[in-house]
Amino acid sequence: MYQEMKRMRHLYRMLLLLGCVLHTNGLMNAQSISRMRCEYSVRPICIDASSPRLTWNFQANGDFRQRSYRILVGTDATKLAEKVPAGLVWDSGIVTSSLSRAVYRGKDLQPFTRYYWRVIAWDQRGRQIDSPVESFETALMRTSDWRALWITDGRHRDFEPAPMFRKSFQVDGVHVRQARFYCSAAAYGCFKINGSPVSQDLLNPGYTHYDKRNLYSVYDVGSLLRQGTNVISAVLGNGFYNEIGKVATWGFESARWRNRARMTCMLRMEMEDGTVREILSDGSWRTAVGPYLVNNIYAGDKYDSRLEKKGWELAGYDDSGWQEAMVVSAPSPLLAAQKMPAIRVSEELGAQGFRSQGDTLFIYDFGKNISGFCKLRIQGNSGTQVRLQHGEIKLPNNRLEVGNIACYYSPMEDKEFQTDTYMLNGELQELSPQFCYHGFQYVEVRTSQPVHLTKESLRAEFFHTALKPVGMFECSDELFNKLSAATHVSYLSNLQSIPTDCPQREKNGWTADAHMSMDLALLNYDGILLYEKWLDDFLDNQNDSGRISGIIPSAQWGYDDWIGPVWDAAMFGIPMTLYYYYGDTRPIEKMWPACVKYLNYLKGRENAEKTVTYGIGDWVYYKTQTPTDYTTTCYYYFDNRLMAEFARLLGKDGTAYEQKAQYLRQLIQCKYFDREKALFSNGSQAAQGVALYLGLVPKEYEQRVADNLSQMIAANGGALDCGMLGSKTILRMLCKYGYADQAFQIANRTEAPSWGNWIKRGLTSLAETWNLSPTFKDASLNHVFLGDIHAWMYQYLAGINYDEAQPGFKHILLQPYFVKGLDWAKGSYRSPMGMVKSEWVRRHGRIVLDVEIPANTSATLSVDGKKQELQSGHHHFVYEETKKKH
Repeated sequence: MYQEMKRMRHLYRMLLLLGCVLHTNGLMNAQSISRMRCEYSVRPICIDASSPRLTWNFQANGDFRQRSYRILVGTDATKLAEKVPAGLVWDSGIVTSSLSRAVYRGKDLQPFTRYYWRVIAWDQRGRQIDSPVESFETALMRTSDWRALWITDGRHRDFEPAPMFRKSFQVDGVHVRQARFYCSAAAYGCFKINGSPVSQDLLNPGYTHYDKRNLYSVYDVGSLLRQGTNVISAVLGNGFYNEIGKVATWGFESARWRNRARMTCMLRMEMEDGTVREILSDGSWRTAVGPYLVNNIYAGDKYDSRLEKKGWELAGYDDSGWQEAMVVSAPSPLLAAQKMPAIRVSEELGAQGFRSQGDTLFIYDFGKNISGFCKLRIQGNSGTQVRLQHGEIKLPNNRLEVGNIACYYSPMEDKEFQTDTYMLNGELQELSPQFCYHGFQYVEVRTSQPVHLTKESLRAEFFHTALKPVGMFECSDELFNKLSAATHVSYLSNLQSIPTDCPQREKNGWTADAHMSMDLALLNYDGILLYEKWLDDFLDNQNDSGRISGIIPSAQWGYDDWIGPVWDAAMFGIPMTLYYYYGDTRPIEKMWPACVKYLNYLKGRENAEKTVTYGIGDWVYYKTQTPTDYTTTCYYYFDNRLMAEFARLLGKDGTAYEQKAQYLRQLIQCKYFDREKALFSNGSQAAQGVALYLGLVPKEYEQRVADNLSQMIAANGGALDCGMLGSKTILRMLCKYGYADQAFQIANRTEAPSWGNWIKRGLTSLAETWNLSPTFKDASLNHVFLGDIHAWMYQYLAGINYDEAQPGFKHILLQPYFVKGLDWAKGSYRSPMGMVKSEWVRRHGRIVLDVEIPANTSATLSVDGKKQELQSGHHHFVYEETKKKH
């Protein structure tokens, strides 16, 4: 009996052990395909690319590598899920590749069609992984697919009240199975069906060169339709398409495209009986004007609620007194799908401070400097005028100060900068503008008659292009965390369908501002579709000579020598950076012809030394200016070096560009480099930082140049003395060449000039310049182009970096710096391949480091000069702080 019980216990233990082993192996081998995207979107319904890009991720425990894949695309989801699917439009066959991305190469995609796709993958051991079935839907695939007409109301472009349109139609008997609403406008269209907005998108469609390209959006509106009479309604805004009067200095009042606001739309209904019905914009639509008296992108909106036409967006409204719409030509020859996210509200803010000065003047403080507008809940006597002016600064008497941001604004009769005006109708109302946005922390409300307002009467809406967050950084230093938050605010405030310089006084797409901000942008947000859209704007902006302007889009302003090649380098740097982060060459393919044309233009501008020297360089420098002939030549080298790399990636001949880059590198070393002193140009901080960052220093001199950079900063009291180019390069190069602790001290500095000084002085966003007066009246307080410090936190403190040789985070470079003064740091980044994490903490004289590498990738971990190769999965390390040993 005892022996039997002993044998049973032994068997039980073996079964438990076997169960544990099987369970563990099950966990280790758990594999699935996730995050399937078409054109970097999940289940998009606006695909107009003939060869859309398909990407996917893997979820797996332990080391996992894709050996091969097969993609199946069809129009029947049920058949696609079968083992031997029929009716495919594309079968890629088995492709041997470790990359989890592909480009559709099947039959011609048809318009207005839903396609389904799935991936079958095999890992390094030959095991098969099947994806779920995903979908994408095409929109217009040919110009002829758009049958709707462009319409307006026939009034002169200087007529200010906004046009309103409506169209009634019947849906009787047969039920609607699916309905899609396709719409575009110049500039903005606010569309509703039966009084309900077709979406929550704002200031849509995106801003373009309106005579070159217009964007349309696609919405699922099946839930808005009903049996019987239905109504489509629209109100149009001017935006940058029709700036009435010289309001600002950028020349939009004389834009070549300027005209009366116009629109086009198409409601496409697939009925249950298989038929298709379309409601198209045409001359049968009815139009009028109403309460939308003025809308100006800089000045604001004016709305008279006494002129509201009650029920005009609903069935049964009598529009017999309205005029017929006028059919007009399209603003441009190209109508393209807007694939980037639209502008949406991301946060509603209540007032953090409120003060009333009597019953006609109220000042609100929202605690954060943002982009957007305000919603006002108010009741007052009919005819009461209410003005909401927005700004970044308060005067000592608590009144609003707009001098720092209204400097480019030309006052006009009955228009104030960043001011929305309402006329009350005597009822309780909630009012907000439709066709403008502002940059502000403070709002001053002034009324012509006494009203009762409270702290809760006004709420701020923070909105911007709705990019999805992909990154997070935190550390033990609260100053850095506040800087991180301020960077997020400034970056998002300056996303309004293009990357802008500031959300208040300019709202312009300055090229270098976005170029210098690319790393912080892409480490924090999934931005490829936004930047691809903006690269289209570059193409539309380039003139016949090959030149581009300093702001994009632009009507005619900014094609000037004072701006120049350092700014223009964005046309090379942006597609290259997108390639590094996404591993995608399509942005480079898009820009290749424009880059060829531009470099041919620069060749015609060369001096006797075969370089170009005009333009601005280290913009907003503190005290020491770096000569622009030096910085321009450096970025002329940068352009040619990247162009040679573009050629290699595209399979083109880049010999001429490679030779030009080498010539310019030698010229810079001969003309601007003092070998005896190991200094570049005039010996400024920015000059050394740029030379090291761009790889212009002879190899044997690199450390000496970096040593000099460190020493000159130390001699300057540990302070920076540079502008934009220095802010991008100096901290990075100090870390690279052994001065990470010094870089941290510079970044952590709170005396001016420094990022920390802005935070110390109470700013919640990033300022335009280091040089700020005690009252902040000098410049904008919501710029992002000095914000690369946030990317530095990800890349050097958390240590998360792409590998240029294996882009798209297929291989990851991990190099965290355990700087003195920081107790812990952690960063995460949802790369195109999956989530990357790096977290370290000081604990009892040791550094504990945890990293996570996504499936189907690998990484190289570098700590204290020692490298270690890692496969996918979680890894844990402990280093002795004194010896820094694993």
